[in-house]
Amino acid sequence: MLREALLGSLAQLGMLDSFDAIAEGPEAQTMDTQDEERPLILHLPPQDEGSEFSRDGTVDIYNQPALKQSTGNWRACFFILGVEFSESVAVFSIAKNLVTYLTGTLHESNVDAATTVSTWIGSSFFTPLIGAFFADTFWGRYWTVLIFLSVYVIGMLTLTASAFLPLLMGSSYDRGVHRVTAYLGLYLVALGNGGIKPCVAALGADQFDASDPVERVTKGSFFNWYYWSVNIGSLLSATVLVWVQDNIGWGVGLAIPTVFMMSGLSAFVTGRKVYRYQKVRGSPLTRVFQVVVAALRNYHLVLPEDCSALHEVPSPTEGNCKIQHTSQFRFFDKAAIVAPYSGDKSAMSPWRLCTVSQVEELKMLLRMFPVWASMVLFFAVTAQMSSTFIEQGAAMDNRVGPFTVPPASLSTFDIISVMVCIPIYDAVLVPLARRATGKERGLSQLQRLGVGLALSVVGMVYAALLEARRLALARTGTPMSIMWQAPAFAVLGAGEVFTAIGILEFFYDQSPGGMKSLGTALAQLPVAVGNYLNSAVLGAVAALTARGGKPGWIPDDLNEGHLDYFFWLIAALGVVNLLHFLYCSQRYRGNNNNTAS
Repeated sequence: MLREALLGSLAQLGMLDSFDAIAEGPEAQTMDTQDEERPLILHLPPQDEGSEFSRDGTVDIYNQPALKQSTGNWRACFFILGVEFSESVAVFSIAKNLVTYLTGTLHESNVDAATTVSTWIGSSFFTPLIGAFFADTFWGRYWTVLIFLSVYVIGMLTLTASAFLPLLMGSSYDRGVHRVTAYLGLYLVALGNGGIKPCVAALGADQFDASDPVERVTKGSFFNWYYWSVNIGSLLSATVLVWVQDNIGWGVGLAIPTVFMMSGLSAFVTGRKVYRYQKVRGSPLTRVFQVVVAALRNYHLVLPEDCSALHEVPSPTEGNCKIQHTSQFRFFDKAAIVAPYSGDKSAMSPWRLCTVSQVEELKMLLRMFPVWASMVLFFAVTAQMSSTFIEQGAAMDNRVGPFTVPPASLSTFDIISVMVCIPIYDAVLVPLARRATGKERGLSQLQRLGVGLALSVVGMVYAALLEARRLALARTGTPMSIMWQAPAFAVLGAGEVFTAIGILEFFYDQSPGGMKSLGTALAQLPVAVGNYLNSAVLGAVAALTARGGKPGWIPDDLNEGHLDYFFWLIAALGVVNLLHFLYCSQRYRGNNNNTAS
């Protein structure tokens, strides 16, 4: 009864139908409903159930074809999820309470501390581009994770040592030395994070054979449980470790996650014999630049009317796939024009002549860019949970019964929301949506992203209303309980289940075969840009509203400011961003439909 009632409610609300119309276009009814946003890649046909080896090009540690019964699948993912759990404990033990450390120990202002946190988090999600480059070009995902994990551990040791400096230096304590050491540790951690974020998720997805129907469906669940393990680590950090940092000390509070990182490194190495490894296929960025350069050098050539006249290898050789030609971004097709033979050997240079598949790799990235851009503001919204929300909580009554709740611990509700919503999404929403839409995933990837963007707007509207109420009570001398922040964290947590996980799956699935690490890094990059955007908006708001001796919207004493105006600004930008995403998703789906049919 409950399942039918929920299904009926969704249908009555028109949620599924409206998103279908937007995300799929008018031609969607005639399309294959089992793979809504499929890339235009022609993979090998599904393998026989009795196949002994994986058929997606993966190999074992000895560089032999991977045996399905002894490698990959969940047996390998336990080790991979374990290292992600350890990394999450470490990074969130810093991120959840860093603004408190900066204002309380290093004596930075509210605006400076919030800006520093957003910049550091942004850097942590920008460095994955570095890790993805090394993984796809030189080292492969396993060795990239191993090397950057080592850098991460060094960063944690440096940061932990910096926390003990006031005790060790005694009367000769120098805050400048403390600040430099702390920032060195922070940015070593950010660099180490760069090799983990794009490669751990992609390495986990590699453990499932895309040519096996059962494993292909299981891979979709992997991204959900990957994010679930991230939030288990975040929960431990937001509760136990934040309490340790506030009540025992930052030295102990950072030493504990350092031990977790060392344990994660050991566990990751232990699982090396059961992993499936994708072969390194060369630099994806080089292939992209070759297309751009070749197209520019061939700009004077005329495109043939028949696309079959463009250059292509006779049979797929890289990753057992090649990509269909599409009519969008026709200029780049000039890179695949075969010029009349003139005796010049350089005419066959990859910087002058590229294959159709290589050109289509660039086109696939370009088609995803508008969707990528729509994710930036979502992560600017979630950045509030580690910056302005904590500052707002510090201005509220943090006594809950006999307990005193640290403002950073309110992020527990974000984590609990994610941990509760992921199983509900997998076990309840997907089957219900599958019955309503007839699609393998239930909701398409674009629909999933759209729901998350809408929830982010709801979260910011609530935060704005909450701050306006808090200010009204503060003027009467009545404190407001910090627990009123919980719904804002919970709504944004639900939004993360749809958007933060959805963007990972979307970019992994839609990226060309040789660019999976790069695709995962691009999925992480909106987090960086969103945090940088938040830093820029905070700086602009402080500069524009604190003129002429006015306290501004976000002063050190929030009771003198209007943080609610800042939240309303972000909510308004979120509405504009949602409308932009709906338009872009319609165009993206329309382009894929036209070229796939």
